[in-house]
Amino acid sequence: MKPSWLKSSIAGLALVAAAGAASAEKANDTLRVAFTKELENVDSFFNSSREGVVLQRAIWDGLIYRDPVTNEYTGNLATSWEWIDDTTLELKLREGVTFHNGEPFNADDVVYTVNFVSKEENGVKTQRNVNWMESAEKIDDYTVRINLKDKFPAAIEFLSGPVSMYPDQYYAEVGPSGMGLEPVGTGPYKVVSVVPGQHFVLEKNENYHDSPKGQPEVTNIDIRTIPDVNTQMAELFSGSLDVIWQVPADQAEKLAEMGQFTVKNESTMRVGYLSMDAAGRSGDTPFSDLRVRQAVNHAINRQELVDALLKGKSKVVWTPCFPSQFGCEQDAAQTYEYDPEKAKALLAEAGYPDGFTTELYAYRNREYAEAIISYLNAVGIKTDFKFLQYSALRELNMKGDVPLAFLTWGSFSINDASAMVSQFFKHGSLDDARDDQVLADLNVADSSTDPEQRIEHYAKAIKRITEQAYWAPMFSYNTNYVFTNEVEYTPTADEVLRFTTMSWK
Repeated sequence: MKPSWLKSSIAGLALVAAAGAASAEKANDTLRVAFTKELENVDSFFNSSREGVVLQRAIWDGLIYRDPVTNEYTGNLATSWEWIDDTTLELKLREGVTFHNGEPFNADDVVYTVNFVSKEENGVKTQRNVNWMESAEKIDDYTVRINLKDKFPAAIEFLSGPVSMYPDQYYAEVGPSGMGLEPVGTGPYKVVSVVPGQHFVLEKNENYHDSPKGQPEVTNIDIRTIPDVNTQMAELFSGSLDVIWQVPADQAEKLAEMGQFTVKNESTMRVGYLSMDAAGRSGDTPFSDLRVRQAVNHAINRQELVDALLKGKSKVVWTPCFPSQFGCEQDAAQTYEYDPEKAKALLAEAGYPDGFTTELYAYRNREYAEAIISYLNAVGIKTDFKFLQYSALRELNMKGDVPLAFLTWGSFSINDASAMVSQFFKHGSLDDARDDQVLADLNVADSSTDPEQRIEHYAKAIKRITEQAYWAPMFSYNTNYVFTNEVEYTPTADEVLRFTTMSWK
């Protein structure tokens, strides 16, 4: 985005605001929020978007809770837990909790939820989040055991994140489609209405249990999907929105200078990367040649991208995982200095002295993708750029029809390398490398109960992945949150917009 355009755009929006700003909704205790991306299904097991994670944490609870600041685990719907053996986890459940529809929460709900989501044929979107569980069994009304398929030391981390507990009777009746339209959980907010992909209205759960998430202060949350950031800003200026987030750095800087809004920047666990079809799933592709993949890695000036576009707390990343995740060993990664001449030489060695043309897909941050394309063009890699919605690109990826893509992954905010590197390099539908050596190391790392052994094998996998240049890891993301000066909110580094910690000044 050009500074001159930005300046005039912000100025124009300010004039709109001056012409007729509406009052904020503090008086009605309704916080109005914008989502950028459409949500394919509100059912938390049937979407994989960040917006879905935000709604999941508001509507549902998990058994365990991880404090986003201290990373300490505490009970949520479970009050305690213990390992019976390496593959059996027994949990004591909280009594007196009810779902939004009045169903009491007990062991039957945990058993039903786990047994449903752990079966691959039921189609949970991100299998990695649930496929480590074999089944659950009821010991008594408030005691359950979760049986694992194999040793999985990250089980507590996953149970504190994406594994929501659902009401067994309701879910058996309505299934994922019904849950998507009329969600029911035990969470701090209950759903008033859903207009798929457009509008979600939440209301404070007055009967919320004594959860470590805390009791919500704001009564109503009104969320609208507004894909265009300029439209979001116009509504912020006019007073019809109170909170926008994922605001590009340049716009956030200008908004901060105006003094009318609170702008906060926070790091996230999201990593941006280029995925290359090394396995040739999409057909005869140049990316099956290591020298081409190395050339792509050398062609891009990552630090310049971070400094010019992402800014804030973003950093260059060389690993196929986020640096804070357990097992994401930074020293194991091969790095590639920005060297376009070396990239051209590698392409010539691979038989492409004049470069080649390839499809390049992306689903978010068009400006980042376009900057990456300009670097590739400079070394001779011409691109047929295709910008799709995330769900459409994901489907193409799963079919193996994507030779090159700019993608991102936030790991569902799970602070363990298995949530990212194992998601994409264990021969699943999104694995474009299909490297047996990497698979073997990840199998050991994912299942060992010895932390040192886990680190050793994640490091081996990261070394192999980066030496083979299966990806071109790029950078970590930050998020700019912009809200009116009547809103109080401190974002956390896990990219979860938490309505329970928002309040009015």
